[in-house]
Amino acid sequence: MNTYLNTGIELAYLIAAALFILGLKKLGSPATARKGNFLAAVGMLIAIVATLLNQSVLNYEWILVGMIAGSLIGAIAAKKVAMTDMPQMVGIFNGVGGAASALVAVGEFWRVLTTTGTVPLDATFIAILGVLIGGVTLTGSLLAFAKLQGLVTGSPVTFPFQQPFNFLLLASFLTGSVYLLIKPDPAVFLTLTAISLLFGALFVLPIGGGDMPVVVSLLNSFSGLAAGAVGFILYNNMLIVAGALVGASGLILTQIMCKAMNRPLTNVLFGAFGGDSVAVGGSGGTEIDKTYRSIDSEEGAMMLGYARSVVIVPGYGMAVAQAQHGVRELASQLEKMGVDVKYAIHPVAGRMPGHMNVLLAEANVSYDRLYDMDDINTEFDRVDVALVIGANDVVNPAARNDNASPIYGMPILDVDKANRAIVIKRSMRTGFAGVDNELFYKDKTTMLFGSAQDIVSQLVSEVKQL
Repeated sequence: MNTYLNTGIELAYLIAAALFILGLKKLGSPATARKGNFLAAVGMLIAIVATLLNQSVLNYEWILVGMIAGSLIGAIAAKKVAMTDMPQMVGIFNGVGGAASALVAVGEFWRVLTTTGTVPLDATFIAILGVLIGGVTLTGSLLAFAKLQGLVTGSPVTFPFQQPFNFLLLASFLTGSVYLLIKPDPAVFLTLTAISLLFGALFVLPIGGGDMPVVVSLLNSFSGLAAGAVGFILYNNMLIVAGALVGASGLILTQIMCKAMNRPLTNVLFGAFGGDSVAVGGSGGTEIDKTYRSIDSEEGAMMLGYARSVVIVPGYGMAVAQAQHGVRELASQLEKMGVDVKYAIHPVAGRMPGHMNVLLAEANVSYDRLYDMDDINTEFDRVDVALVIGANDVVNPAARNDNASPIYGMPILDVDKANRAIVIKRSMRTGFAGVDNELFYKDKTTMLFGSAQDIVSQLVSEVKQL
């Protein structure tokens, strides 16, 4: 009977793994993302049920308590957390995953050591990996959450001898690991756990807010790797497969984000770039004319209403103002007037990968209206009006023109090639890169100052009167 049960559990794991892979595939497109999420959720349900049927499970009562508590927290979070706070939510999820993996590694090491008096070499090695990756993921994710939430500064934080100190921590961890492999010692193991937690915080500390999309996706990958390590500890094939999938997809997404910024991952992690500074002056080494022209909502509505084609470029400012519903209403009004409206989405717009897609989907914007950077850039020279809502660095022509600029070489949306550009912004503050945006001072660019939500609402009212 046990043989049949074990075979059934492994088959269930195989089905769950297939659903995970199908889900990941469908998550690659906004049009199929919801279906992909559903398939992956079904796969996880199958995996959980199969695991609970395993006869090595000793205490179902505590598992039930944990499932009920987790379900309640998840349901409340789904209702209460706004879409604009999804980056912070993802950061917390990553941290919880890392914490779970680290706790399992610590628990299993401690159980085997107290039961047998020693721990096999392979189990010790996997436990060390589990606490290293899990600990770094936990504290790194918590600090990323604090930066995104504004609880701590979003600017890169550095201190004297930071890199030597980090190297010393890493050397201490490696030395302790070697000692632990030779002689299992609970005190040394707990010390390694503490070092991993400290290292996670120091890992994220010098990374600026502008690089948070990369950090979030990388920490997501770490949480998967930590889960995979725990799978080896528990001899659970499902955890190994799921952890490998999350780890690999997170690394691929991280690479996509780095490519979108035209910066290597090492520069993101160690370059102390992307704080919320407010540099004054040229975008880099080129002086630009600081004259700009501002308009009111009535003029902006006339420009939009009498255009043949409009491309809306959303950014973090739209997310902060929660203006996505107003943007969708504005687009609907323009479409009723015969205007062709599209949305241009930059891969790193916002605070996490796909941030703009999530917000616009919440506002029921049709997926076929969303265009990736590579697809929309070929059309900008035929666009009558480009409406930029809270985006900054991702539309800065300095990325193409000024080789002294910190963002030089980063692929951008070619808004400056449109016939006219309207930029909705609270002020002339710089973006995360801390450099002036050449677009704001071009002759064909006009500025609309104010909260994105208020300005968009005014534009909707004015467009209705045309």
